[in-house]
Amino acid sequence: MNNIKQSRKYLWYKYKHLFYLSYYLLLGILYVAFNHIVTDRTYMYLPVLDDRIPFIKEMVIPYVIWYIYIVIPIVYLAFKDIESYTKLCLFLFIGMTICFLIFAIFPNGQNLRPEITGNDIYSRLIQGIYSTDKPINSAPSMHTLNALAIHFVLIKSKSFKDKKFLKTLSFLIMVLIICSTVMIKQHSIIDVFAGIALGIGLNAFIYSERVTEYIKKISSKGVRLFEKQPCVVSDLRLFIANIKGETSQAVSDVNFD
Repeated sequence: MNNIKQSRKYLWYKYKHLFYLSYYLLLGILYVAFNHIVTDRTYMYLPVLDDRIPFIKEMVIPYVIWYIYIVIPIVYLAFKDIESYTKLCLFLFIGMTICFLIFAIFPNGQNLRPEITGNDIYSRLIQGIYSTDKPINSAPSMHTLNALAIHFVLIKSKSFKDKKFLKTLSFLIMVLIICSTVMIKQHSIIDVFAGIALGIGLNAFIYSERVTEYIKKISSKGVRLFEKQPCVVSDLRLFIANIKGETSQAVSDVNFD
């Protein structure tokens, strides 16, 4: 029984950072709630730029790639660089929470969407986006904010220290995603500027000395355990053994202090 308790303690300290993602449940609830709020809104529009930005239906591809660009780094860093993963979670969650606070205080939206009449794959994708995502709560652009968060964290992660190609690729994807928000007329350029400003501000906060030290402190046990036993498959077997109530000697010598 003591061995089972020890292994459960080991799994908790090593993987408790994965529970940070549960905050997405609250963000999902807020997203649904805010999409059903009917109120007067300020429509974001900067004619000098918005009227000059062309509608390019093919730019829906990088807009959709955003979802992959968010998920893959989160999963990768969760098992390869816990400190960067924790910073990314803070960046995303604080940023999106601030966005919802802004939406509550300053209801806004945009009225730039053209009529989509084509039947090609790009047009159908845009129609799908338009039908599921109302043209409200647009500033700051969370697409822009989250793309910046991913890129800022990746280029500073120790896992990407010497990977210049991946850093460059990340930058290009980030730029294309930000451009796509205005080129498929999902956002005004004002929304993008607001998202960039928020992203730059949060980057300075997340990577400040005090926050960095705090993140190192709360993630230190998990980092040490991953350094000692990097094999996730073995931990999965240990987790299954715990569910079955079976004992294991695999973590009998782990120091949790």
